[in-house]
Amino acid sequence: MSSAARQTTPAGGLRDWQVRALDAMASWTEGSFLVNAAPGAGKTRPALEFARREIAAGRARRVVVVCPTGPLTRQWAEAAARSGLQIEPDSDELVPPKGFHGIAVTYARVAMAGVRWAAACTPDTLIVADEAHHLGEDLAWGLGFSAAFSKAQRWLLLSGTPFRSDASAIPGVRYDGEGLAEPDISYGYADAVRDGVCRPVAFITYDGSLSWRSGDDVIEAGFDTVLTGREASRRYRTAISTELPDGLPRILREAHAKLLGVRSAEGGQRDAGGLVIAADGEHAKKVAKLLREVTGKPPTVVLHTEARAAEKLQRFTASKDEWIVAVNMVSEGVDIPRLRVGVYASAAKTAMIFRQIVGRFVRTIPGRPPEMSWLYLPADPILRIHASEVETEVRPFVRRKDEDEDLGEWDEVSQRKETERGEAVEFVPLVADVAPQMTLFGGPAPAEPVRPVSVPVTPGMTDDLPGLPEPAAELPAYQKRRILREKRHGLVNDLKRRGRYGGPQEINAWLNRETGVAKVGDASIEQLEKSIELLMQALTKGSRARR
Repeated sequence: MSSAARQTTPAGGLRDWQVRALDAMASWTEGSFLVNAAPGAGKTRPALEFARREIAAGRARRVVVVCPTGPLTRQWAEAAARSGLQIEPDSDELVPPKGFHGIAVTYARVAMAGVRWAAACTPDTLIVADEAHHLGEDLAWGLGFSAAFSKAQRWLLLSGTPFRSDASAIPGVRYDGEGLAEPDISYGYADAVRDGVCRPVAFITYDGSLSWRSGDDVIEAGFDTVLTGREASRRYRTAISTELPDGLPRILREAHAKLLGVRSAEGGQRDAGGLVIAADGEHAKKVAKLLREVTGKPPTVVLHTEARAAEKLQRFTASKDEWIVAVNMVSEGVDIPRLRVGVYASAAKTAMIFRQIVGRFVRTIPGRPPEMSWLYLPADPILRIHASEVETEVRPFVRRKDEDEDLGEWDEVSQRKETERGEAVEFVPLVADVAPQMTLFGGPAPAEPVRPVSVPVTPGMTDDLPGLPEPAAELPAYQKRRILREKRHGLVNDLKRRGRYGGPQEINAWLNRETGVAKVGDASIEQLEKSIELLMQALTKGSRARR
């Protein structure tokens, strides 16, 4: 890491809760530290600021950020660069390239390389586990994580939902006698709305006349009727069916009218977007067809099975398009602050999934007040309970193994095992005539946003600490390094075509000797720039010789 540049406090201040988190972490020397903060509250910022301070002070050799997905590793690398840290995303090695302060990697990759990485992990490696609830103590990701980083003295765990619906414990999380997670710092959704850090969300619930054929029987019931597990699931499936014009299509029409109102209101958000969470790929395509009929425009459809799903998400984020339809691509770690209106038509009804989806609508936009968002949903009893819990911010928990929660499975496998001992009973949705019954938790107007506060410099953290570059507006180092490697590769091929310098293997060996690296993957930015300079000299020399 460079010692020539001076360390500076990153531009902009931190929020009050982030400062409190940093103060609490200042005396943390070993073990795990759990930060439980609402989606959109800004967990990344204090984590990076803490890592920056620890590396600058020599208390940490490197930082390893572990995330659920590849795109998240790149988001972390870009945020780190703004904080003065250079992180290599999507890394397949625990030791970062020369000139970098750490890496970002997926849980899946760690699980595959846990034993190998354990050998390279040192006690002064700082581990940051983003969305730590993805780790189950006895499951592959959790086992791989624990194996890879058992030597590290400190694990910084970040989550907005520090519990798992399967009741598995999360590695590093402390639990009380009732199985409840005990965060070291908590900053709930209610706190974030009160402080103007997150948008308030109003839940618009729909109920009415729903009927479906179950075998030879026709059942009619609203969401206020108590039903068996199987029939309750079929009632919900009827409510989100695309085939019944007065059901989900009506919800979509009214949600679109709300979105147009948000866009056209005086002082409104002209690029406000809407998101529909669908049940599966086929359901998503049918929802997209309905939206096209309603809006006259094709929405963006993102399926996790698509090769370029992440690219489509990025394009939608940067555009002014109205609607995006997704299944499980837009759950967590996806930052689309312009989302203001949502329709919940997902097959999943667990508390964790519900909170993650709500989290897509709470992010604020710099320069704009924390305006209200709206989430439209069937008045299913389980979803209404989840909505109530989001508002009242119940204490994070681990569901007890003996609790029975209706997961709302689309294929009803678990309900069939319990209730359908013989031949499967045919299910056909018949009627859905729903209307908005009430708006849950609209709440008062949000408070004025809290002004950022300056970050205090703690004792021993002076401005002349070595080891960190100043935050810069230029490309993050990982992007610059990849561009230089691509340029070197292209120039090597150009030189190969000259015919007098040998093949790529000979040329790369020459460049590695001249720049002092064993292989190009180990080259720093400065060494890559030197190799490009040598290639340009060789190419120019060859051109002069021909003239």
